[in-house]
Amino acid sequence: MFSKLEEINERYDEISKKISAPEVINNQTEWQSLMKEYGDLKPLVEKYTEYKKVKEAIDEAHQLLEDNLEEDFRQLVKEELAENKQKIVKIEEELKILLLPKDPNDEKNVIVEIRGGAGGDEAALFAGDLFRMYSMYAEKNNWKVEIMDSNEIGVGGFKEIIFMIQGRGAYSKLKYESGVHRVQRIPITESGGRIHTSTVTVAVLPEVEEVDVEINMNDIRVDVFRSSGHGGQSVNTTDSAVRITHLPTNIVVTCQDEKSQLKNKEKALKVLRAKLYEIEREKQEKELAETRRSQVGTGNRNERIRTYNFPQGRVTDHRIGLTLHKLDSILDGDLDEIIDSLIAFDQMERLKKGS
Repeated sequence: MFSKLEEINERYDEISKKISAPEVINNQTEWQSLMKEYGDLKPLVEKYTEYKKVKEAIDEAHQLLEDNLEEDFRQLVKEELAENKQKIVKIEEELKILLLPKDPNDEKNVIVEIRGGAGGDEAALFAGDLFRMYSMYAEKNNWKVEIMDSNEIGVGGFKEIIFMIQGRGAYSKLKYESGVHRVQRIPITESGGRIHTSTVTVAVLPEVEEVDVEINMNDIRVDVFRSSGHGGQSVNTTDSAVRITHLPTNIVVTCQDEKSQLKNKEKALKVLRAKLYEIEREKQEKELAETRRSQVGTGNRNERIRTYNFPQGRVTDHRIGLTLHKLDSILDGDLDEIIDSLIAFDQMERLKKGS
């Protein structure tokens, strides 16, 4: 591990010199690439520098204890040595986590699909609650939310909604949200006060560039139609809505959020590209003799990952056994405690497996 850290340290120093060189600054492509690598390496180099300082302090303490010291000073050195020994164990663990291979998609924007499952209108209403939750979480992170397609119901929910969250590191945080989200509450239409259970599925896909997935335009059929709001009323007088069918996989993507047919087509192609990329990635993972995915993974659309219980005001993530009694703040976008716990669990599992 330490020989690798030394190599990384040398590379960091090399980049530090390069990014201030005039010939590199004048080549914006090279400069931006080096700045990204510099930014990626910085947390690891800073942590390794901290490790070396603590290690040096431990070595100095051992040398001091070999000398004839006054008892008070000896006791002080021993206490400091014990503290630094605990500190260095923690730093070593942090270094191991920082050295774990990064998911190449972590820095990407995400496309999120939320669909009402079992529960009819109540499921659609909760789909709306989840859309609001992720929108508020994005706002807290200064990320941008852009609706790509939606199918509203009259009471304020969504049968389905597809949207993009744009922001650095969005996928690294939100990839754990894929799966079935279960809600337990008394619907507003329930006169008897009975608790109903409904489900909503969430899929989180990394935004994929054209260079990552090439779509053969001969493999798609593009249909245009007039966009409409809930209840079927026309909201546009031109054929601006776009439906793209990918013939080899029979994937259908529609987009009618923009007034421009061209913009709707661009958005629909982004969603299609992300779906094709996900299919290919899942296929590759299945072909591996032993998957390197952690137990948390990125979730699965048919597994129940979380329950939101309104009567008890609690949220439980079933993958890591975490229960928080702050449902209101979570639905207001306060997701950090859940997401940080999922990331930490994922990292620990990968360390155990030597990933």
